[in-house]
Amino acid sequence: MSQVDQATVQPDSFLTLHYRVTTGDGSEILNTFDMKPATLQMGSGQLAENLEKCLLGQVAGQRHVFLLEPAQAFGEHNPRLVERIAREALPPGMELKENSVVEFNDGEGAEFAGFLRELTESHALFDFNHPLAGKSVRFEVEIIGIL
Repeated sequence: MSQVDQATVQPDSFLTLHYRVTTGDGSEILNTFDMKPATLQMGSGQLAENLEKCLLGQVAGQRHVFLLEPAQAFGEHNPRLVERIAREALPPGMELKENSVVEFNDGEGAEFAGFLRELTESHALFDFNHPLAGKSVRFEVEIIGIL
């Protein structure tokens, strides 16, 4: 079968694949190559949208490496998304542990997370950027099957 006749990854494809995500400096974030292959439904949120875009049009049986600059990956780090909040302004009973992710609710049903960078007696310093914001990302993928 020629490459023209082969199925290609579409926005609603169901995939079986191996993938590895590392930062530009080589720090590994996720790696399925040493495990059973992953399966995912494109467009379902199982894989970040920016990484899914790399897969569109690809065919099974090939291995690709995509190098994404911060703007293409998870965006530039935005200093306005780092916020010092008085502890008394935080919801009562909220578990606070430095260097951990804390879940918030906006009061209208939407949830979001912040990374607690620093905790003092009076304040908590949260970073609401994506953890990979401001970093280059290397996305390596081997598509095994497309349904």
